[in-house]
Amino acid sequence: MPRIGFLYPGHSAESDYEAFDARLGDGVELVVVHTLMREDAHRVDALLDVGSEEVLAAGARELAGLGVDAAVWACTSGSFVFGPQGARTQVEGVRTAAGVPASSTSFAFVNAMRQLGKTKVAIAATYPDDVARHFVDFLEAAGITVSSLASHGIDTAAEVGRLDADEAVDFVLSNDHSQAEVVLVPDTALHSADLIEPLEGLLGKPVLTANQVSVWEGLRLAGHSTGRPGPGTLFRTGTDLAGTSPHAR
Repeated sequence: MPRIGFLYPGHSAESDYEAFDARLGDGVELVVVHTLMREDAHRVDALLDVGSEEVLAAGARELAGLGVDAAVWACTSGSFVFGPQGARTQVEGVRTAAGVPASSTSFAFVNAMRQLGKTKVAIAATYPDDVARHFVDFLEAAGITVSSLASHGIDTAAEVGRLDADEAVDFVLSNDHSQAEVVLVPDTALHSADLIEPLEGLLGKPVLTANQVSVWEGLRLAGHSTGRPGPGTLFRTGTDLAGTSPHAR
């Protein structure tokens, strides 16, 4: 049974990993380690601290002691604000400290898009607009076209974690774009396991959420290449990119 480890900042929607675990069925174990969050704020300076080398190294060493087979820094904003090269350095630090293949949620979005064979997205982001635009830059650097960006303007992860499911669904539905092939919903603070299938049914296209792609990326890193039960189109396509991605190792 592969054990996939997740470094999760603070406390907001960590129960989403239990929900994904239940949907994946037997044969996978998802392990969450909480990393230090000195200030809960969707603000660039606070996010740079949340994803700092020393904070992630401490969590990664804890994952190493738990015997995980792969590690994912499960924070979108706390990875993309570093930019592509900074995020690669961040992942390398986690890999070194944990002693296993590693990635982050931001790279997971990029790799999931490659898996789906799609390049055009609409983004429905919970963050303030200035933070969300860093995600646009990160995706565009990876060759992904952002057709539209909508920002909910929520200032803290705790508030996102309390977001009503109907409100979250309405926000995503109202911010699709006709040219987008996929809708991205970043922020691991958002409970999303129960939202993906309804959203895909209503939109008629794949929906990628932060916790979803984080789990998928962990499976990819652990070498699981076949499709499996799980919410959304992504899980059904498998993880064929195992061992081939230039974005995370």
